[in-house]
Amino acid sequence: MTGRALFSTACAVLLLVTSPSARSATADQAGAGENWTTHGGGADESGYSRLTALTAKNAGRLGLAWSFDLPDEVTLEATPLAVDGVLYFTGSRSAVYAVDGISGRLVWKYDPEIWRVNPAKLGQALSVNRGVAYDNGKVFVGVLDGRLVALDAKSGRTLWTVNTLPPNTLHTITGAPRTFNGKVIIGNGGADANARGFVSAYDQVTGALAWRFYVTPGKPEDNAGDPVMEMAAKSWGGDYWKVGGGGGTVWNGITFDRELNRIYLGTGNGGPYDPRQRSPGGGDNLFLASIVALDADTGKYLWHYQENPGESWDYKATANMIMATLPIEGKPRKVLMQAPTNGFFYVLDRETGKLISADKIGKVTWADHIDLATGRPVEAPNIRYETGESIMYPSMLGAHNWQDMAYSPAAGLVYIPYMQMGARYSTHPQPSDIPISGVAITPHLADKDDGKGALLAWDPVARTARWKVAHPTIWNGGTLATAGGLVFQGTADGWFSAYDARTGDRLWSFDAGLGIVGAPISYAARGRQYVSILVGYGGTTAAVSSVLNVGWKYGAQTRRLLTFALDGRKRLPPSLAPDMVVHAVDDPTLVITDKAVAKGHALSIMCLACHGMNMQGAGSPAPDLRESAIALSEDAFWNVVHDGALLERGMPAFPSLTRDQVRSLRAYIRAAARDALSSQASTPLTGTPALP
Repeated sequence: MTGRALFSTACAVLLLVTSPSARSATADQAGAGENWTTHGGGADESGYSRLTALTAKNAGRLGLAWSFDLPDEVTLEATPLAVDGVLYFTGSRSAVYAVDGISGRLVWKYDPEIWRVNPAKLGQALSVNRGVAYDNGKVFVGVLDGRLVALDAKSGRTLWTVNTLPPNTLHTITGAPRTFNGKVIIGNGGADANARGFVSAYDQVTGALAWRFYVTPGKPEDNAGDPVMEMAAKSWGGDYWKVGGGGGTVWNGITFDRELNRIYLGTGNGGPYDPRQRSPGGGDNLFLASIVALDADTGKYLWHYQENPGESWDYKATANMIMATLPIEGKPRKVLMQAPTNGFFYVLDRETGKLISADKIGKVTWADHIDLATGRPVEAPNIRYETGESIMYPSMLGAHNWQDMAYSPAAGLVYIPYMQMGARYSTHPQPSDIPISGVAITPHLADKDDGKGALLAWDPVARTARWKVAHPTIWNGGTLATAGGLVFQGTADGWFSAYDARTGDRLWSFDAGLGIVGAPISYAARGRQYVSILVGYGGTTAAVSSVLNVGWKYGAQTRRLLTFALDGRKRLPPSLAPDMVVHAVDDPTLVITDKAVAKGHALSIMCLACHGMNMQGAGSPAPDLRESAIALSEDAFWNVVHDGALLERGMPAFPSLTRDQVRSLRAYIRAAARDALSSQASTPLTGTPALP
């Protein structure tokens, strides 16, 4: 092929995927093009695609181009990357897949085998992972057990592995790394177990540690000589370091600012939740629930903005942070935007860290407003359960959680997966409550919209909502905005939809056969624009199963990667519909005692994250044990719980439990199953085929 022919072909491809519509320079520079190379698409983490082959006029022609089944996976939270026609994404237990973006063929798979390398970590956190990072021909993944692994992008071969965590702690990794300036950065989780948050940056070639930043102060002798940690320590009370690490883990949101050469961290909640335990004597507890700016080369602190001083409700600033240039009072401002769990939408000057605006995006009762002069919230009374109980909005799930929002510079709108629910915080737990660090947190549903979600279009300049699409479910997926005037989102009830970015009109939908919690992406290969989404409902669904259970049964629906394009003709096989009936099993000859049941209830705190509060499961990330035949057999149950018979499938072992403790857990499961059987008729598991 001649050079002129190559040029003509390239021009044709360019015209196909990026039509010459009149757009602002900001829109032309934002987001991702043919490749989706970072978690948020482009350097701005906006979740925005500049591709324009898919439009509001032709969205109705979208169809399934191909699908890739993932039978070994459960919860799929990852946002895929797309590089030169290959998609890279992670599964539940940190496995990495490389799939051809045109055919859907598996190129390679990497399995970190947590069950073999560090099986104890399987019992310390949910088996979820939100994706990989890419740079210079390498794919980077943070593994649940704390490893950071560099893989060759073409072959999947391991290039290097480094352990990012200190020994004998409850830290884990579920978030996606980020790459910048020849480095790769990773945070960790564990604040709910009082772990001390930090991030680490490593050399992409060698895996050598470049720098590390701690979110909370350590012991006084460790802080000495470090002006940032000495400053932070002044905001903590009593012997805080004897309680634990304080929390503040960076388990999700990280944004690299290439222009200013900065890293922005979104930090997590406090641990323990109760500030009187965590920091006797009070204090703001820096840098919990904050956005922190660091120098990208050195990791040195530059500025911070704390969204919730003295955080006490499992609120966190870990949602994604989007960079943009906005016209504020007639002048262009370099800003950072975030909608954290606390229900406000924040716009910060990313050069100085100063607050520009903060507004409620929905029902918020913990604060009246944010004082723009001081940057501090004007809080409501008794929000830290001073009288023993507080009921407030939003809940611990937040008005927005980790599911990514997206920003379209063309429309000037941010698209937020909004949630509405309140929570009761009590230091006097009810018999059915399982308190954590002395505080019981339970959902509070009072309004007609509580327990439901929405797709919310927010104008960050006018500081108001432009439109809102109500969803019957609350735990829905992240969003994708495109230059073609579309917004994509998947929902917990299994629908994947395209909306008009300016009006919110639903233009197209597809029944995925299973709930969606991740965010979609768009990419181009051989001149064709695609949209891809991972389908695998789960995450924290079991822990809040009374609200988040929508009827998907464990293992009943296939997890998949779905990819769409104009005039796609593929079809999915029929899938079982949601089923809210608890198909409990029981052995009526088994005698259980109230004492054993009570003991099992107390022990079940180790089960609730996966199997549900009070053994009320949500179908993911693990089965409802009331429906499990394994729990009918004492020997089978012992082999699984104590000996780790299902380790390879992600079920952790608990070798420290005694035979009597395992019997008590089994008794509690049997009691829960009998309660379910007595409250509703048990029927065979059936379903109707989902719409193709």
